[in-house]
Amino acid sequence: MAPPGAISVEAISDTSAVLIPNPLMLDDVDKRRTTQGKMVAGTAATADTELFKGSGHDHKPRAKRWNHRFSGESLCREGSSIKKVARFLKTPGLISLGGGLPSSEYFPFDSISVKVPTPPYFTETETQASGTTLEAGKYDLIQGESLYDISTSFNYGQVSGSPQLLRFVMEHTELVHDPPYSDWVCCQTIGSTSALDMALRMLTTRGDAMLTEEYTFATAVETAVPIGVKVFGVPMDEQGLLATGLDEVLSSWDEAARGAKKPFLLYTVPTGQNPTGATQSEQRKRDIYAVAQKHDLFILEDDPYYFLQMQPYTGQGQPDVPPPSSREEFIKSLTPSLLKMDVDGRVMRMDSFSKVLAPGFRTGWITASEEVVQRYKMAGDVSTQGPNGISQLTLYKLLDEHWGHGGFLDWLVHIRMEYTKRRDVILGACEKHLPREIVSWVPPAAGMFHWLRVDYTKHPHYPTKSIAELEEEIFRACIRHGTLVIKGSGFYADASAQHNTMFFRATYSAAPSDKIDEAIKRFGDAVRESFGITQGSNGSHS
Repeated sequence: MAPPGAISVEAISDTSAVLIPNPLMLDDVDKRRTTQGKMVAGTAATADTELFKGSGHDHKPRAKRWNHRFSGESLCREGSSIKKVARFLKTPGLISLGGGLPSSEYFPFDSISVKVPTPPYFTETETQASGTTLEAGKYDLIQGESLYDISTSFNYGQVSGSPQLLRFVMEHTELVHDPPYSDWVCCQTIGSTSALDMALRMLTTRGDAMLTEEYTFATAVETAVPIGVKVFGVPMDEQGLLATGLDEVLSSWDEAARGAKKPFLLYTVPTGQNPTGATQSEQRKRDIYAVAQKHDLFILEDDPYYFLQMQPYTGQGQPDVPPPSSREEFIKSLTPSLLKMDVDGRVMRMDSFSKVLAPGFRTGWITASEEVVQRYKMAGDVSTQGPNGISQLTLYKLLDEHWGHGGFLDWLVHIRMEYTKRRDVILGACEKHLPREIVSWVPPAAGMFHWLRVDYTKHPHYPTKSIAELEEEIFRACIRHGTLVIKGSGFYADASAQHNTMFFRATYSAAPSDKIDEAIKRFGDAVRESFGITQGSNGSHS
């Protein structure tokens, strides 16, 4: 098979050289597909993922082995014995009486259709006026009208998802992240929360410990604790998790004092972190990765907000930063992922369509080494069994047949600019309505969340009242004033640890601009009421 791009020769010693294919580019995708020939993937088809990657990874090293870290539960799993025979379904002339698949003639659906944006006209108004209606019929595949149809997608499938959508996901991953080891692979999921639950069961046993940001995604803690995994926080700053803090926690780990063995698992949300909105810079990620190598950590990179990286904040009344001038510039503008710098294969990255298309699809994907993904698939075979067919078919029609990779990137630029506007609205409201002597913040560079720090030490009832009591008092005042923000204490990685900060999380992803402004005004009124200060002092960011 032809390589995905031009070939250059890079000498690595005085006497030897290796062929280094250029990274996959947008223009190369169609060429690769043409070279590979037409995909034929029917009901419950397995996927040859090496074809989806092409031959441009042979020069890369293979991933580190992690079999010594898999749990007893994971090592005992062998996957579905029935699904293993699916590979024989491609045998010419084979009449299958083996699988328990219902006949598609009894599916009470003949066709489905959805109206979607036509690039570059992405707004709701433009879609209503000039959108494209995508249709999927029951037997489009056998009639030669599409590579994917209702009869195939609505039936049972493989845990990794349909080859049709998996190919797009793997090409997208290569275009954006291009993992630096050879045996990487993707597997579709039913969302990152499920993927995290399965990863924890694969990699931990009761009594093990997991490290994460000191303020973290609450559901991650709520997933880990009931299965016996102890969660410990790592200090943060405005760029998120501190590499120095991570190293200090691990280097000084005391099993007796902590009540757990030294952790080998790190869970992190590196972009637009929930709840803090912090985004790790490229250098911060490299520093974290170096610490992971030093202490032999495995990293769970949960990055649903990766494509919600926004334009730089220039301040109220200042000219906006123009959008990227090309798709290539957009990709280059993204902070490199931990996966992109994962030379060892020590990262399992979790991606999702939830934040960039719609959460109701319940469809995402993981990227990791073949060894790790194989363990994941064995667990999925007897639990999730893969993402639902309606979602996969709809996503395939939109992303692969209609938009293509270029159109999807155009959409991602569109939502970047939309979220930038929303972020700027809430920052403007904070500067206008919040008491600067009490509330401070850092403008978020990505995501959906604005993290508001409250200086509780200036409260007239401190230290008579505890931080928790003052936080609850302010929260109740917010409700009385008609606004809802979330208490920062709800995001503690370890609620039993000592905490000396107070935060509230505000979300700017859904409310209209005028409602965001009014909600922040009400929050400011509630803070002033609780602190007993007069109206009129304006906010600022620090």
